[in-house]
Amino acid sequence: MRVYAAGSTRGVLTAIADDYTKATGQRFELTFGPAGLLLDRIRKDGGADVYVSANMAHPQRLFVEGVGTRPVIFARNRLCVTGRADLRLTQETLLDTLLEPSIKIGTSTPGADPGGDYAWQFFDRADTVRAGAKEALVRKAHQLVGGPASPKVPAGETATHYFFSRHQADVFIGYCSSHTKIGIGTERLSDLPLTRVEVPQALAVPISYGLTMLMTIKEANRREAAYRFALYLMSPDAQRRLLEYGFLPGGGL
Repeated sequence: MRVYAAGSTRGVLTAIADDYTKATGQRFELTFGPAGLLLDRIRKDGGADVYVSANMAHPQRLFVEGVGTRPVIFARNRLCVTGRADLRLTQETLLDTLLEPSIKIGTSTPGADPGGDYAWQFFDRADTVRAGAKEALVRKAHQLVGGPASPKVPAGETATHYFFSRHQADVFIGYCSSHTKIGIGTERLSDLPLTRVEVPQALAVPISYGLTMLMTIKEANRREAAYRFALYLMSPDAQRRLLEYGFLPGGGL
């Protein structure tokens, strides 16, 4: 089965697929990447049976075009800011710190990756509590990941470690979820002391992950397999896995 999924789901979806394979014998071809770029691949070449995006807009577009089933919310996430520990980030000081002229802000790439879109929505929210904040934050933001020409982060390294150690960013706006189980990290541990804070409620951006099954599947047995896996993704067993990786359960349209 061919599953295209947002890169932020790499850890949890791999675990869920492993569970499903053990229970059913079903094999998977998992393709992870920026959800916007994956959408472009699907619209151009097909290639997927199930698509999980870090937003609802992309699977909704496939539904409107008659290519995908009506999307449901597979998971939810939150926005966090990770920074060097010496910045002493807190929810109360977060915006002031981000607006300091010397601070370099790392983000994903808007358009290609919903993570970048959420960062820009955060900038919009910031402008409602501090006039001029959006313009300043956009000017300071460096789109380091999630784009078609983004530099490749070496295997085993996190984006924050890679870009912080090269002084390309001091803080990074991203998801609160993790590629590994919370507390059992297998990625390279950063030799840079870091602090992560969740964006305060007044600036928070709702993040929903959309799930759709592609209706272009011609083989009946393949359609049935995709349908069964899509249902499994919404099951209590799969939804419990989300919590292990820092996501929130989904459910709903």
